[in-house]
Amino acid sequence: MRHRQVRANKDMLQSSDLMAFVATANADLAREFYRDVLGLTLIDEHAFALVFDSNGTRLRVQKVHTVSPIPYTALGWRVEDIHASIRGLEDRGVSFERFEGLQQDDGGVWTTPDGVAVAWFKDPDGNLLSLSQEPK
Repeated sequence: MRHRQVRANKDMLQSSDLMAFVATANADLAREFYRDVLGLTLIDEHAFALVFDSNGTRLRVQKVHTVSPIPYTALGWRVEDIHASIRGLEDRGVSFERFEGLQQDDGGVWTTPDGVAVAWFKDPDGNLLSLSQEPK
């Protein structure tokens, strides 16, 4: 009976909306970056977080005293044209990361063995963010 109950609940979150989290120690810089640079819609702001809409997914930028960025991607967006997206973000002051050991093109794009194109950049708190484009 226990197996049946677990099986019935295994898709419990499948129909629920995903919410993403990242942290900031400077809400003013984070607000400007996520709203004005990345173009996300600010839908709420309170003492604990800035809340943005990213194409139907909520992003909570938590207000903290100190951010300890993780050494891997915290958030990423799938885009249709990675090079056009890079140019657009660079026009808004975003710098793309280079990583030793990865063969990246002039735009900072690395292509995975399965053909996904990926480029990385950081938010004002040093959180590593990415763009990716699926192979066509």
